[in-house]
Amino acid sequence: MSLTPTPTSDRLTDYLAADAVIDHEHPSIRDRVEALRPKTDNPVERAKAAYLFVRDEIDHVIDACDPRVTWRASDVLRERVGICHAKSHLLAALLRAQGIPAGFCYQELSALHGLNAVYLHGKWSRLDARGNRTGARGEFSLAEEKLAWPVDPANGERDLPEIHPAPAKTVVDFLIMAEPGPGWYENGLPAAL
Repeated sequence: MSLTPTPTSDRLTDYLAADAVIDHEHPSIRDRVEALRPKTDNPVERAKAAYLFVRDEIDHVIDACDPRVTWRASDVLRERVGICHAKSHLLAALLRAQGIPAGFCYQELSALHGLNAVYLHGKWSRLDARGNRTGARGEFSLAEEKLAWPVDPANGERDLPEIHPAPAKTVVDFLIMAEPGPGWYENGLPAAL
């Protein structure tokens, strides 16, 4: 069951901002946006190209058994790997670099799962570019929500409706402090906001 995503800010400009994490002004982010640009200037097609790139071309650390830790969008792009939160940082940067408002959403599963929301056609839609290995089923869809993982309320899982203009501080702090190595994400990844 999908929910209605709710922005925590009324200013769309907040969902276009660059910062130390969503460094969409970095030359590598700008270059990737140009490389991904479809022949049409349709914002939906541009958003879909960015989404598919992050979902399919950036490895999820768990699926890849990769010991690296990334958190800044340009670093995720350079290393081509990241946990769900890092992948959401890159997707937001690629969207914002094109003038497409993007925010951050969360699900409380066995650990806090990060995904995005995008503002197109006058409404917010959640997108989950986690990657579709190991049973995940995320798809690009602005009509029907197709996230990587369904929430199971019977197991205490929750879908959080808020769309944040910046990644959660608790997530960013965890990623910055994480020591690279096998299973680094198993020790301290937040379970809730």
